Amino acid sequence: MNSNVENLPPQVLRLVYKEVSALAADPPEGIKIYPSEEDITELHTAIEGPEGTPFAGGVFRMRLVLGKDFPAAPPKGYFLTKIFHPNVGHKGEICVNVLKRDWRAELGLRHVLLTIKCLMIHPNPESALNEEAGRLLLEDYTEYASRARLLTEIHAMGGHGGMSGVPQDPADGPQPKKHAGDPTKRAMGPGVAPSAALGNGANGSSTTSSSSSSNSNVVGKKKTDKKRALRRL
Repeated sequence: MNSNVENLPPQVLRLVYKEVSALAADPPEGIKIYPSEEDITELHTAIEGPEGTPFAGGVFRMRLVLGKDFPAAPPKGYFLTKIFHPNVGHKGEICVNVLKRDWRAELGLRHVLLTIKCLMIHPNPESALNEEAGRLLLEDYTEYASRARLLTEIHAMGGHGGMSGVPQDPADGPQPKKHAGDPTKRAMGPGVAPSAALGNGANGSSTTSSSSSSNSNVVGKKKTDKKRALRRL
């Protein structure tokens, strides 16, 4: 996505930077902020699924994109983690009044984030982007909650959850194998004893000696057989 940094006036960029810095230092409860030093016009966040909802226990990645007309025009919000919700489209776009007709420049980004979190608690089926989710919410809440919970478990929890793609501690990633830096360990195949692989030590010497003795016997036997064959001639 193209950055809007060059399209926004310097005074607006200063205000955005100040607000994003304040959010990162003191984020709303249940929301983490991941500001980008390279592009202040795109704010990545992670929202914890509110308790008492089908999204509880999940972590949902989301981003806010500030357009070239911000703050006169509202930012656009997108869920990056797949979610079954009436007001979230299939491409993650979010439909909420604060991002449309109810937007006012003085509301700020904190208000937007809190409103989106509240939307997870109180969906609005009347302005549904996901018509199936909106219909189930009105007609069969149990089925709606079941579907929403299933997608939460698949996409927003654990290794498959919403934290993928969010900056994480390097210690959380895959760790190198214990002997990855030892060339002697890498050279050994599975199940091969070190002494056999290296060809040294008592076992290695014994194996080498036995092999040499066996080869000598074979050569000697072949010579004897050849002499016997010549005598017959």
